[in-house]
Amino acid sequence: MKKNMLLWIAAAMAGMVLFLIGACFSQNIAAVWHQTGLYALYAQSTPVNMALPLGAGQITMIIICLFLLYLGIARKFEPLLLIPIAVGGLLANMPAAGLTQEGGLLYILYHLGIANGLFPLLIFLGVGAMTDFGPLIANPKTALLGGAAQFAIFGTFLGAIVLGKYVPFFDITLKQAASIAIIGGADGPTSIYLAGKLAPEMLGAVAVAAYSYMALMPVIQPPVMRALTSESERKIEMKQLRTVSKREKIIFPIMTLLLTGFFIPMALPLIGMLMLGNLLKECGVTERLSKTAANDLMNAVVIMLGLSVGSKMAAELFLVPQTLVVLLLGVIAFCLGTGAGVVMAKGMNLFLKQKINPLIGSAGVSAIPMAARVSEKLGVEANPNNHLIMHAMGANVSGAIGSAVAAGILLALL
Repeated sequence: MKKNMLLWIAAAMAGMVLFLIGACFSQNIAAVWHQTGLYALYAQSTPVNMALPLGAGQITMIIICLFLLYLGIARKFEPLLLIPIAVGGLLANMPAAGLTQEGGLLYILYHLGIANGLFPLLIFLGVGAMTDFGPLIANPKTALLGGAAQFAIFGTFLGAIVLGKYVPFFDITLKQAASIAIIGGADGPTSIYLAGKLAPEMLGAVAVAAYSYMALMPVIQPPVMRALTSESERKIEMKQLRTVSKREKIIFPIMTLLLTGFFIPMALPLIGMLMLGNLLKECGVTERLSKTAANDLMNAVVIMLGLSVGSKMAAELFLVPQTLVVLLLGVIAFCLGTGAGVVMAKGMNLFLKQKINPLIGSAGVSAIPMAARVSEKLGVEANPNNHLIMHAMGANVSGAIGSAVAAGILLALL
């Protein structure tokens, strides 16, 4: 009897020990489970401006980012920026990771180079080191085409304000309207720079729209160009450009920098970095600096810029009604910029003895050199002897300057 009692006591104690171990083990399991992203998908609270649960929104954004990766890798649409942006978006939508919160990786990168505008400015430095302003210098009339294309920016700005007044769910400020409008310049770094300064909450949508539409230029621009030109106009041949001297190429960035500083100082950060990069390229005595700006520095900044932009693709920022309007206005702005340049070229032909092919007007948007290549392609289709690439590059690089100037004007106003 005594022996049986001792066995019962031992069994009870063993059971209690096993129970305590199990309880501790289960608590640890529960604690680990509560730290997982899968648990956070269901447990996290949803912001009031989202129409669907935050977890579902994060899953949606992950799918969108995977699609952007597909476009960048398989379709080669702007891969140098689209891939880092997509990965940044994936990181931003990992629940419970906290990468966009203070101290997180994406938070640090964003405040290191986007909030203060550093990364876009360094991109402009690299772009300047890779750009040849010779076609613009040889044919200054093409600067008018680059200027006309900026009509898209101010037209979209006014359109966004009107929509904000009459569309119930599209409550928009002037700064947000300007951030959307800059998409029309077809200049990714400028779009990021302006949106980061004026409306950082829209940065993700603005950047994705700008770079996606830039990649789709061979699809977006040709229908507009064909609709606004006749076959005979598309066949117009243009004479070969004169050779631009080294002295002219050195003077041009210096004079552009000085004129911008005197007349539009708010555009000076963008124009100044663009012209510094170009001067490093053209002066002939800073080859190492030019190569660094155009290659090593540019590549490093592109990675950090893409990740920083991706941080603004978090579901609670991206999946709001305004994003759809941003995407719609963005494609309208691209079409307006294309059309304005073509119409300007047709208007100039009314006064010029040596006619210009209106197709090069579409290159007045800032997407270097994609827009110029589209002009070349349509010109060759109309006339196999018609090579417009260098003429279109004049309008193209003037568009880069024009979009930066437009951004400076909007910053000065707002």
